[in-house]
Amino acid sequence: MKRVVFIDRDGVINKDPGGWTKHSYVTRWKDFHFIRGAKRAIRILSANRFDLVVISNQGGISKGFFTENRLDAINSGMLKEIKGSGGRIRKTYYCIHQSSDECDCRKPEIGLFKRAGGQLGIRIKGSFFIGDGKVDVEAGHKAGLKTILVLSGKTALSDVDEWSVKPDYIFKDLAEASKFIIESYNGLHKIQDRDSFMTPQRRKKPQRRKKNQH
Repeated sequence: MKRVVFIDRDGVINKDPGGWTKHSYVTRWKDFHFIRGAKRAIRILSANRFDLVVISNQGGISKGFFTENRLDAINSGMLKEIKGSGGRIRKTYYCIHQSSDECDCRKPEIGLFKRAGGQLGIRIKGSFFIGDGKVDVEAGHKAGLKTILVLSGKTALSDVDEWSVKPDYIFKDLAEASKFIIESYNGLHKIQDRDSFMTPQRRKKPQRRKKNQH
């Protein structure tokens, strides 16, 4: 079975929209800005034969801030740029509900992960999930994933101290996290296109967090 990495979108692939966009959502393509190194990281994960699946909450649709058609257009723009840079996202899954809708797909619920596993025939348990927030870590924990928190989005390192569920690993951004994932599977000498990793802290030791005992 092919290796899989689940990835959150806002704050991991693109700049988190909180506080600077209308309604704090990416409601139009002009507000979608790739985080530095994100496209390169996706390209290298793809080159190393990982299936990449995006799992993202987009509750602004339920709140009436933008439409599913607008989300589709933004998603298409993202996928086009990623493909143009040599990367590949196998599938994107979005929850369009808000908390009051009480759905089973909004993180920290794991409905979208189950859907991806069933539709794509991919392994969930034991795979990696990269996110930038508390709900990502909680969802990954529920789904049996190895969770990676990146600090390129809404979360500061000090915030984690207050969480009941801790991430397994913490990295600066998607580039650092991706390098760690590839090395953990293959070893440094087997990384394809490894010279494209240009993060200044490329040899930084990952911060291991103890998992909660529940």
